Amino acid sequence: MPATETFLVPKHRRHVLTVRQRLHKALAGWGVADELTHSVVLLASELVTNAVLHCRTSYAQVGVTLTLDGPDLVLEVSDPDRDRLPLLPDSDPDEEGGRGLALVSALSDDWGCRRDPYIKCVWARFTLAGRRDVAPGAP
Repeated sequence: MPATETFLVPKHRRHVLTVRQRLHKALAGWGVADELTHSVVLLASELVTNAVLHCRTSYAQVGVTLTLDGPDLVLEVSDPDRDRLPLLPDSDPDEEGGRGLALVSALSDDWGCRRDPYIKCVWARFTLAGRRDVAPGAP
């Protein structure tokens, strides 16, 4: 049976820290450590920050789900602005922002987005097979 951590945070930058803390705790409890934990938490920060900055729905909540299912760890971040799917931009080296999805692409094994009936979801998948930063016997 998969292990899952699911929660909502208000669409505000100050709640990115809450997301980071909750995911650190869940990953530690599942025996995931070091490099993979840092990658997952970094990508969660990027995706939640994107949702906070770009979701045009007032008083929205951002959903975060982390699922450990066999050889896969999947991070999902959702918001109610389902009509605006993210695109991987060509960032100018002098720009301050615009690199979040490039990080997602570089640090995850696969990523994408989907429209559900009331939300859009951006997800990143990490394959655990053969990784040294996952404890043996982790759920």
